[in-house]
Amino acid sequence: MTVDTVRAGRSEHRLATALETSPRVASEPEVTLGGFPYFRHAQDGRFPGLTITARGIRAAGPPDLRGVPTTCDTTPCWAELGVRADEVRGLADWRSRAPLTMRRVTASAKLDSVNLGRMLDITDLSVNTPAPADRAGGGGPGDGLLERSSGVLLTGTVTVPPMRPNPRTDGLYPPSAKDRFIVKPDTGQPVRVSVVVDLSVVDGQLNIAATDFYRGPEEHARGEVPPEIRQAVLQRFSGRVPYPRLPWGVVPTIANSAGSDVLISGKAAVLTATPDQF
Repeated sequence: MTVDTVRAGRSEHRLATALETSPRVASEPEVTLGGFPYFRHAQDGRFPGLTITARGIRAAGPPDLRGVPTTCDTTPCWAELGVRADEVRGLADWRSRAPLTMRRVTASAKLDSVNLGRMLDITDLSVNTPAPADRAGGGGPGDGLLERSSGVLLTGTVTVPPMRPNPRTDGLYPPSAKDRFIVKPDTGQPVRVSVVVDLSVVDGQLNIAATDFYRGPEEHARGEVPPEIRQAVLQRFSGRVPYPRLPWGVVPTIANSAGSDVLISGKAAVLTATPDQF
């Protein structure tokens, strides 16, 4: 058993080294091959499962967010790429350009709250997957909820835009933010708030749409936001985030939260690729 474990470890290291030849993989990824004993699967190049986790993948921020540069322009943003696959076929020496054939592939890219905050230019952003409305807790396994695409909780400090009287309309129309005020986002006083967002994939990018302020049972910020500028503050938590390309070009179709992270993922029934294309 010890010899078989050592052989499996060496094989996983060889595949990790081959994956590292991909131009965007900066450090050796974590690789786990399914199947025991290893030598029986290595003889015919068939493995029942494969898991890959590659950290430190450079993620470019939005080129222009609300007309101002994002934090990613000055501080690098990073993502994590992952793959889970069944029925893997390939040579046991795992050369960088030797093809792998995989079935039931799930590929993903993950952003933690720090890097997502940099992309949205909200440096103290936190992500939470709320528990169901009828249960207390933080949306973990005990609550029966691990991931969520709708009703995700974001908390962070944004700037409340100041309101100046609009001389062109003041006194002419009934009171409303649209008619009576000139709203200038990104200037004014900071306020820490919690909002509810929906996550989706649009044109291969993560689309974040803030729908309301959060008032649920989870721990959240209760910053005061005047009714006239609620929509402007919600917009600060909304945007389109360009995720890194998924491993081996798998097309992303789903976006969801997972604890304090946000994932964009896709699936492929059958996939043939080489490690250096990761």
